[in-house]
Amino acid sequence: MEAVRKSSSVSNNGVVSKLPLYRSAPPLEVRLEDFELYAIDRLRVLKGISDGLSRGKKPDEMAKLVLDLWKTNMKNQHSSEVVNKDIISHFVLRLVYCRTEELRKWFLSMETTLFRYRFRVETTEVQRALMAEFDLPYKAVSNAEYESVKDKLNQVMRAIGQSTTSTDAIFYKVPFEEVPELVAGRKVFIQKGNAYIAMNQVVSLVITQFRSHLSKALVLTNRKWTSMIREQEKDRLAPIIEALSTSYLGPDYSQPREHAEISLKDIDQIAKSSFPLCMRHLFQKLREDHHLKHGGRMQLGLFLKGVGLKLDDALAFWRAEFSRKVGAERFDKEYAYGIRHNYGKEGKRTDYTPYSCQKIISSAPGVGDHHGCPYRHFSEENLRAALTRMGVGSRPLEDVMDKVRNRHYQLACTLTFEAVHGSSCDAGVNHPNQYYNDSQRILESKKSSSNP
Repeated sequence: MEAVRKSSSVSNNGVVSKLPLYRSAPPLEVRLEDFELYAIDRLRVLKGISDGLSRGKKPDEMAKLVLDLWKTNMKNQHSSEVVNKDIISHFVLRLVYCRTEELRKWFLSMETTLFRYRFRVETTEVQRALMAEFDLPYKAVSNAEYESVKDKLNQVMRAIGQSTTSTDAIFYKVPFEEVPELVAGRKVFIQKGNAYIAMNQVVSLVITQFRSHLSKALVLTNRKWTSMIREQEKDRLAPIIEALSTSYLGPDYSQPREHAEISLKDIDQIAKSSFPLCMRHLFQKLREDHHLKHGGRMQLGLFLKGVGLKLDDALAFWRAEFSRKVGAERFDKEYAYGIRHNYGKEGKRTDYTPYSCQKIISSAPGVGDHHGCPYRHFSEENLRAALTRMGVGSRPLEDVMDKVRNRHYQLACTLTFEAVHGSSCDAGVNHPNQYYNDSQRILESKKSSSNP
């Protein structure tokens, strides 16, 4: 891969920063496998940030989370390649997330948050160098002007719990409307329409510029994608780009846990105790109607395979239900093949993987379908009733509904898990089979502790 020679920010006095501003895509040759792997690593960071924000983490907790995520996922065996990976992954995900307004909004928010916390840990010299790169038309307040407002500035700094150290004594005067978050938080002194920004607050100023630039860039990228790139790259990059926004980044659940098998005689009890709502609903509908459409058969069938239902038992399970509706002969003719296919015994003999939360959430069930994510696809009334049947109490139920209203569907499922099991799930729910495994682990632990 060609090295990036001007990927860092350099000021007039030679200060170098490893925090790029992503003004333009670098002229790099990128291997196809790196194109995807770098993007996935950055996506792990952004999704971790999203989860932290959804959980209401405090600023200091977010600062630690962001830096830990970055250190874990964006490292490279060659230190000189770290900046390359940073820039390449950003521009790949810019392509991925430019394609709809909803995707653009999410990417813009997460990248801005990432930039904010990375900017904060830079030295004062680097921060000033980055400000210069943005061509911000602001100069530090002169000593004479600083002395004239020093008492007011000290009052504001004390009010927000900060002392005016020698570093903080550098202030910038900017139009107040350019730092709305500082004004809203009453964190600045305002005089004659200008806000006095301490050096340790300039992140708000820079973030406004960064967000504005990236927002415009995403719209332009979308135009290029629609008019040119998608067609040119339809056989090479387009499939990767289109898959990344819904990609699942966790463990593969195509095989059950070691030694984990479920038997047909236990399946109803296990469904009640350890199935997530999406699978519990499909299971109940299958028991009631003795039939599921294709989407439901795929979603539930692959999940059951992942939790340890063997092929012979799976055939017996589905045959017992469907035969009551369509007859055993028609089941063997029309449906048995699909079950064997999921287990890699027909067709291409692919070992199919159970669906992740992301895939289930992004599905579009039609009339008569029962697959998809209940937190997204159920009406509020139906969701409340289903959660109550699962044993979710009134207070946690309201917390779950609050997350649903804000479209944090996986977090809503996580809160459901915690309410049902009386145990925290810090990693969050990202896959129905993860929900099942974690549930079984907790139940096994409770069982062994009660029977020493």
